[in-house]
Amino acid sequence: MRVRRALLSAWRKDEIVEFARQLSQLGVELLASDGTAQVLRSAGIPVQAVSELTGFPPILDGRVKTLHPLIHAALLVRRDVPEHMEQLQRFGVEPIDLVAVDFYPFEQALGSSELDAGMLELIDIGGPALVRAAAKNYPWVTVVVQPAQYGEVVALLREHGEVPEAVRRRYAAEAFARTAAYDAIVASVLRADGNTHTPQWWVQALPLAQELRYGENPHQRGWLYGSDYGRCFQQLHGKELSYNNVLDADAAVRLILEFEVPTVAILKHTAPCGVGSDEDLVKAWEKAWASDPISPFGGVVVVNCPLGAELAERLASVFLEQVLAPDFSEEALALLQRKRNLRLLRYNEPLLRQQWQQDFRSILGGVLIQTSDVAVPLRTEEWRVVTQREPTPAEWEALRFAWRVVKHVKSNAIVFAGPDRTLAIGGGQPSRLDAVRVAVRKAQESGLSLSGSVVASDAFFPFPDAIEEAIAAGATAVVQPGGSVRDAEVVAAADAHGVAMVFTGTRHFRH
Repeated sequence: MRVRRALLSAWRKDEIVEFARQLSQLGVELLASDGTAQVLRSAGIPVQAVSELTGFPPILDGRVKTLHPLIHAALLVRRDVPEHMEQLQRFGVEPIDLVAVDFYPFEQALGSSELDAGMLELIDIGGPALVRAAAKNYPWVTVVVQPAQYGEVVALLREHGEVPEAVRRRYAAEAFARTAAYDAIVASVLRADGNTHTPQWWVQALPLAQELRYGENPHQRGWLYGSDYGRCFQQLHGKELSYNNVLDADAAVRLILEFEVPTVAILKHTAPCGVGSDEDLVKAWEKAWASDPISPFGGVVVVNCPLGAELAERLASVFLEQVLAPDFSEEALALLQRKRNLRLLRYNEPLLRQQWQQDFRSILGGVLIQTSDVAVPLRTEEWRVVTQREPTPAEWEALRFAWRVVKHVKSNAIVFAGPDRTLAIGGGQPSRLDAVRVAVRKAQESGLSLSGSVVASDAFFPFPDAIEEAIAAGATAVVQPGGSVRDAEVVAAADAHGVAMVFTGTRHFRH
């Protein structure tokens, strides 16, 4: 299928000019929407405007330009059906062999606080209609929807005199994906405008951000999609990201956003190993490290304030995969960049908080979607003391700290903590008793005493046994959601040992 006639319509005119020039040099007759035609003529490129072809000017402030039978018949005609070709000859229609369209920039208008009339005018109708018609007829028509394809098209035309059908089919698939993504963005904006019902179709428009080194394992491929990811995270140094690196970074920032005071968190395989808070970030690191000095090897460190040289020196002495911070001092960067493979990521806290809306996960045969378990200030005024003894002020601080961390530990989750640090973490266990035992064992291995600590549980205690084991290890106060049919027995066990217990009424399962 030789390309004899092409239709061009672009919102961004800069890149289309050179493409049009090269098509013209190859002998392709050019047809363009009126605005694009004006730009091409100014560049000295011969072109016919759509309105000149149809004899019908753009109307309704440009809402109707290319929506015309002479255009769509030229795109949709099947060259292998004689009746189709006869009808085109009867009406004086010449087939169009290539379409290049750049949609109105509706995505760029999303910074507006509300869906106003100006944004409505940026919902493209004619462009997607042209693209869909050309893509449907890909056995005879080449459809181009992004400037990155211009060079390949020209190269193929120069080498072969045509765009091979396999390429036309690939371009058609990308074209339908582009129109689907465009419609998905419009749908999401309309849905967000005060509409709270459950949609019958879940659509998400996510452009390719980067191809990853590999997936969860080296024999798997991996891709990262999302237009905002590059604004949320900026990689400053180190090897390119893998699938696991992205997951680890996500888990790290979700945890660190729970804290307002200077805090350091260490994670491994998305699981917290230790968390510490202190006005001195180096001391916060020491508190976090003390929780589990073994697991951080090959792990991730995240801080919630600018990372300076003194902490960078400590981190440089440990084998880590990633370090994340809202910013790095020049001295810290210089120190950490000596480690060639260490990934350094700067994250954008305000933008990340805006992203915290929905979580979705693929399953066999579908996708699970839920609203996010959002990082918000603790509403401790809604917590309820259920034991005879109330927590002391120091215990209250420790309970708040432990509750911030336990929601980020895999269920079943247990966190022993003091007012400014984790002491032991047990997570991902099939029973809550097992989670307590894992945490106690890790504290013993780290040489940490749990005497006077508090313990947090992501869900209720179904039996008193786990509470009794935590108390035996030294816990003096407990925070948990409550809600078990055996709550009374659990509370009684706490009262029998003089332990304070608080119900939050909120569960934090993390499967």
